[in-house]
Amino acid sequence: MPEGGPSPTWSRPTWTQIASGSDAGILSRIRLPRTELALWRRPPPPALGPALASLDPARYPDGRLLVRPADLPAALAGLLAVSGLPPPAGDALAADIIDLGRRFADLFGLEALDLRLEALAHDACWKFHRDHVPARLVTTYAGPGTEWVVPALGARAIDEQKAYSGPLERLAPGDVAIFRGCQPGHDHGIVHRSPPVAGTGVTRLFLCLNLPSPASPALWQAPSA
Repeated sequence: MPEGGPSPTWSRPTWTQIASGSDAGILSRIRLPRTELALWRRPPPPALGPALASLDPARYPDGRLLVRPADLPAALAGLLAVSGLPPPAGDALAADIIDLGRRFADLFGLEALDLRLEALAHDACWKFHRDHVPARLVTTYAGPGTEWVVPALGARAIDEQKAYSGPLERLAPGDVAIFRGCQPGHDHGIVHRSPPVAGTGVTRLFLCLNLPSPASPALWQAPSA
């Protein structure tokens, strides 16, 4: 749902560029034609880590919303209200998601964004793959982050899957990454997977932001007074 200006162009170059830095402005590099991954290296919100570590993962917030950027505070308040996060941690989590959601919407001129906040105790997208979406933002607040391989090893990782034993990169908790997806007719895009956690007792708290699609839920509306 672009709002104003031209729609993003997803042409594919013949080589891949990874933009990484410690400033949030690095995320805007995903709009450059040759950038397949924009990675903001940052610590998690300081009030959040200790609270999540002391909380039963069964009480982690979990839900999916299609929401306008202006409605993020109200929509998240409802989603987080059913969790067991104490107010300082809940406020920190909401503030971070609102910030990331608005950045993502601004980058792609979105009227609404598809938001998934998931508590994952299983392997989720365990296969090495390329996303088949225009772009996707991910960050992990608790547990291990998304794993990815450098472009030169992408085809090998997809071919070998669980047998792959080559070098592996991983997002640290708090890191924010925008992956440009693989569009029809192209095999570009950073190969990545969810970290294997099944059977380990670890639960990840994972945020994923997407452009709206036919798979998105109905647009969030404020409850009637």
